[in-house]
Amino acid sequence: MGWLPAQGRLAAGLLVNLAASICIVFLNKWLYVRLGFPNLSLTLVHFAITWLGLYLCQALGAFSPKSLQPAQVLPLALSFCGFVVFTNLSLQSNTIGTYQLAKAMTTPVIVVIQSVAYGKTFPLRIKLTLVPITLGVFLNSYYDVKFNVLGMAFATLGVLVTSLYQVWVGAKQHELQVNSMQLLYYQAPMSSAMLLFIIPFFEPVFGEGGIFGPWTLSAVIMVLLSGIIAFMVNLSIYWIIGNTSPVTYNMFGHFKFCITLLGGCLLFKDPLSVNQGLGILCTLFGILAYTHFKLSEQENNKSKLAQRP
Repeated sequence: MGWLPAQGRLAAGLLVNLAASICIVFLNKWLYVRLGFPNLSLTLVHFAITWLGLYLCQALGAFSPKSLQPAQVLPLALSFCGFVVFTNLSLQSNTIGTYQLAKAMTTPVIVVIQSVAYGKTFPLRIKLTLVPITLGVFLNSYYDVKFNVLGMAFATLGVLVTSLYQVWVGAKQHELQVNSMQLLYYQAPMSSAMLLFIIPFFEPVFGEGGIFGPWTLSAVIMVLLSGIIAFMVNLSIYWIIGNTSPVTYNMFGHFKFCITLLGGCLLFKDPLSVNQGLGILCTLFGILAYTHFKLSEQENNKSKLAQRP
């Protein structure tokens, strides 16, 4: 996408992520519900195919791998495995409403981490956009919010580790002077190896319902298709965070949440309550406000650079 202007590349990256993310939600749901394919095992397949896809890309000259020490990528790989495990445990231990509400807390936690650990400052108007977004997610989920101690512990750990992971995805690209493909090329196999160790504690490996179980050819094809789409999702996430910020990617995530709810209502006639409608409007208002303020900030920065002698 090098021939496109910067804003065109960003729009293309966001569109790829949006389309791939929506496809993978429905495909994964089908694999879980219809086939009973294990969750963590599917994540392992996704990252293994992501690494194979990147290996093919570098063989075709799409990028050149950069020599990195395993210790430099280890925190990223560990935080990824932690985020997968704890978000899955949160989903198992909580209602969907509680799970979604906890996920919405990732954005303010990222702001806190970047402010405290990296000294990044956020204007007050940017911070205020978090209010309607969080309120919107709450309105969408509150009817299904139920608290239990174990579930809240998993949800809290999930939010903290997910926030760290997303911050490090951006920070490591700048710190190590690598692009999204070069970083993911190292992280994907490392995370796959860790998941291979973790899976036996949560899911069967052999036999019925295991990753190496007696799956049909159609099931294997659907799992591989899911892996190819996951490659596009993973690569676009790294690219978006590397070219914008973890907060911007999270805002886009809330937008995808609204689109999914509206899509379910329009395509599958899922019921949409008044509170959910208000929640979607509230979230979209916050996202639009954030986008407007960020674009204004970029224009001001360009003006200041242009005025320098």
